[in-house]
Amino acid sequence: MAYDEETAARVRKVLSGRRDVVEKKMMGGLSFMADGAMFCSVSGRGGLLVRVGAEAQERVLREPHVQPVGMGKRMMTGFVRVAPEGYRTDAALKKWVERGIAFAAANPPAARAKQKRTAPKRAAAQGKSAKRRTTNSARSPD
Repeated sequence: MAYDEETAARVRKVLSGRRDVVEKKMMGGLSFMADGAMFCSVSGRGGLLVRVGAEAQERVLREPHVQPVGMGKRMMTGFVRVAPEGYRTDAALKKWVERGIAFAAANPPAARAKQKRTAPKRAAAQGKSAKRRTTNSARSPD
């Protein structure tokens, strides 16, 4: 399912002054990330997914045009889906995008810490593989 290109262009306009934002196609849409943390996504299912955090999710769900986000049978904690009516104006869209950025900036993803811990293991494993290849290629044919 394709995401809404017009909404993606509007989000890009809101983010135009930021150099730390990366776009990535994932979760069935176009996600926007800052410093490795996803803060919003233009959904292929319609609407805008915004990362608000688990603590704020219940409060935010009471706002107009906001629903919980489901991926398959699982509900995504900390994310809400905002219907297009909820970001019809540029000011409303900016509010939602900035909410996502604020949460992501205040709560860096745990995955980064995990990646840093496992990186040396991968490098060591690659070194072993290279040694094995060298050893195996040095053998003379029978």
